[in-house]
Formats: sequence, structure tokens, C-alpha cells
Amino acid sequence: MTNNSLSAVPEIRPPLTFNWVSATFFAAIHALALLAPWFFSWSAVGVTIFLHWLFGSIGICLGYHRLLTHRSFQVPKWLEYIITTIGAFALQGSPIFWVSGHRQHHAHTEDEVKDPYSARRGFWWSHMLWLFYKNDEFFNYENYKKSAPDLARDPYYRWLDRNFLLLQIPLGVLLYALGGWSFVIYGMFVRTVLLWHSTWLINSATHMRGYRSFEVDDNSGNLWWAAILTYGEGWHNNHHAQPNVAPAGRKWWEVDVTWWAIQVLKTFGLAKKVVMPPQRQLQS
Repeated sequence: MTNNSLSAVPEIRPPLTFNWVSATFFAAIHALALLAPWFFSWSAVGVTIFLHWLFGSIGICLGYHRLLTHRSFQVPKWLEYIITTIGAFALQGSPIFWVSGHRQHHAHTEDEVKDPYSARRGFWWSHMLWLFYKNDEFFNYENYKKSAPDLARDPYYRWLDRNFLLLQIPLGVLLYALGGWSFVIYGMFVRTVLLWHSTWLINSATHMRGYRSFEVDDNSGNLWWAAILTYGEGWHNNHHAQPNVAPAGRKWWEVDVTWWAIQVLKTFGLAKKVVMPPQRQLQS
């Protein structure tokens, strides 16, 4: 595997302060998810699976990632807002925050200072610990909006940046009305934890494991089981080689569920200017 080339003079990593508020928030969601055995029902498991797909594949993978971050295709603005709002329900931050962090990741992949979740700092740092430390460059709105100026100009996305947490209230009320506390525990907390760790595996595991179809200046790999858990995002070496391409899979067996959804939108004339891989997709 190759490593990102850094400048001759290494940058000094700024000292970071542990963020107890952030750590407590993530710990609380995990703790509430552990109540699952006392509220088990098969219908609640079904809700978890459905919302994991809806918020994960449609909201995060298709919406936050391929549509907003990389502009791999275009949809009407009203549909873009709907898809983005679905992503905001995933509890992974606002679209401006998420897109900014991912664009910085691609601009400075595995740089220990400039990549928010650099895998060079270890599995657990890239997986989740980066969220537990204060860093104004990545968590202060005035700073991170600079990496997503197209979204920061949009009043609705600015509103979501301030209020995305409030979306959990109507979601919780709806789940309680449909299935009581069982649906709330599974549809909100179990689903959130599973989706968090699924998404985080792309930051961590796929930068440490997997086969490589392209030679790129980082350690990204194609990891089949991560692709299953993330609806196609695990074909990460493919993605880092051609970030703005809509399908993540290149070979017929590299299943990409999110790409299937984009194809459905394209069939109905809702997805346009879909960016496809060049004709010669793989290097020898």
C-alpha cells in the first residue's frame, strides 16, 4: 500500500481538549440502545432495518455523500431538500458539517492534522474518537462552512445546521404512536448506534483493509463486508480513485445498493447529469 506524501516539514499537531459534552451524548445514545433486550419485538427489528436503510443509504450515502459532497448527479431542488432532510434524521450532523468534513478528508486524506478522521492516527481515532475532542477547524461553524460554501449559502441548509437535532422529536413521537417504547428504542437508539458504526467503518476499516483496484496516494481499500453494511460505500478504493463518480462498484459483483436507488431516480427522470466512470475503469 502507498501512503499520502506529506510536506518535507511536518505540521505540528495542535493539542486537543477532551469534549465531555460530546462524549456524554454518544455514551447516552449507546446506553439507551442497550435497553433493546427488554423492548424486543420482531416488528421493532423491522423498523430498525428499514430506518437504517432509509436514513443510511438514501439520506447519508445517496444524499449527504454522493449528491451534496461530490455532486455525482443532480436532482430537482425540492427532491434534494427531501433527501437531505432524510439524511439529517440519521443524527450524523448537519449537511454543512458532514459535507465539509468529508471534503476535507478527500482534500487531505490521512493527513494527521488536516484530515478530520485520519486513519494514520489509529483505528479508533478514525472510527469515533475524533468526535470526542474539541477542534475548531472541524466543529466550529465559521470554519467548517468554508469547505461547503455552496451549502452555506442556502438558507434551508443553514437552518438544518442549527436545528437538525430537533428532527428527533417528531421522529420519536411518530415511532411511539406506531409501536410504543419498543419502536422508540429500536427505531431511534438501536438504529442510530448501528448506523453510526456502519458509517464510521468507512473512515476506519476501509483505510486499513481491503483490496485495491486503483493505485492512489492513500491506503483506501475495497472491503466487501463494509460495502454490505453501508449499501455500497465500502468499495472505498474505487471511490478515492474517482470521488465524483456516482456508482461506487466497478465490477459486476461489487454490489452497490445506493447506486440502484440512483438508477431508479434516473429512470423516472429525477436524477440527471449522472457522473459515470471512464470507459477504462480499472488499471492493469
